[in-house]
Amino acid sequence: MRIVTWNLWWRFGPWQTRQKAILTGLRELRPDVVGLQEVWAAGGENLAEWLAGELGLHCAYGASPAPERWQRRIGDPTVGIGNAVLSRWPVVDQDVLPLPAPADTDDGRVALYARLAAPGHEVPFFTAHFTSAPAASAVRCGQAAALAGFVARHRGDTPFPPVVTGDLNAWPDSDEVRLLGGYKTAPAVPGQVLLDAWEYADPAAPSVTWDPANPYVARTRGPGVRIDYIRVGPPGPGGLGHVRAVRRACDGPVDGVWPSDHAAVVADLA
Repeated sequence: MRIVTWNLWWRFGPWQTRQKAILTGLRELRPDVVGLQEVWAAGGENLAEWLAGELGLHCAYGASPAPERWQRRIGDPTVGIGNAVLSRWPVVDQDVLPLPAPADTDDGRVALYARLAAPGHEVPFFTAHFTSAPAASAVRCGQAAALAGFVARHRGDTPFPPVVTGDLNAWPDSDEVRLLGGYKTAPAVPGQVLLDAWEYADPAAPSVTWDPANPYVARTRGPGVRIDYIRVGPPGPGGLGHVRAVRRACDGPVDGVWPSDHAAVVADLA
C-alpha cells in the first residue's frame, strides 16, 4: 500500500501551472492513498476532486470552517481551503476535526478522517495541517493532543493500524511531534503510539520537506527542515501496516515549474 502526504500550497504562486505539475507528480508516484493539505475549492471546482478524477481515485474533502485569514492573503473571498484524502478504495466513513487555536491566530486548520474499504481490512486514515507560526509550539501541542484523541475515537476495531499524515509545521524533535508519537514522551492518549515512518528511511537520503532548494522556500531565508510526516500505529497481526520503505518525493520542478513549496513524503506499507 503506497501512502503519500503533500501540502499543495493552496492558491499561492503560479497555481494554475502548478496544478498540472501536481498531477504529474502524483501520477508518477501511483499512490493508493494520498493525504493532502492546503487544497483549494472555488466556483464549484475542487482541486482534490479534479485530481481524483484524473487519477481514477475516490475523494474525501474536509473544508476549513474559517478560511477568511487565508482569503485575505490572496485578496479573494471566494476561495475555500481544506484537507483531502484520495484513495484507490471507497471511503466508507469520514469526519472533520477543527484544530484548536487562540482566537487571534485561528485560521481554521483541520484534521480529516477517512475510513477506507481496502481489500481484507478497512484502513483508518487521517490527514492534518497544524499552525505554522515558528513560536507556536504550545498551540501545536494542543493540536497534537486533539488529533491524537480524534485518532483514538475513529481507529475502530480493524487490525490495520491507523495512518496519520500531514504538514505538522514542526521539527522532528519538537514537543508537539513527540507528543503525537507517544514513544519519546508520554502519549496524548494513554497507550496510543504513532511511529514516524521516516525511522525506516535510508539515513543518507534527503529528508527535508521545507527545502531552500525550492525557490518558493528560498525567499523565506529559513533553514531546511522536515515538517511533513507519515505516522503509523504499531503493525497489526503478521506485520500488517509495517513500513517497508519511505522517501521524499515531488522535490523538484516539472517542466520548469515547482509543484508546491513542500516536498511530498511517500511510504510503502505492508
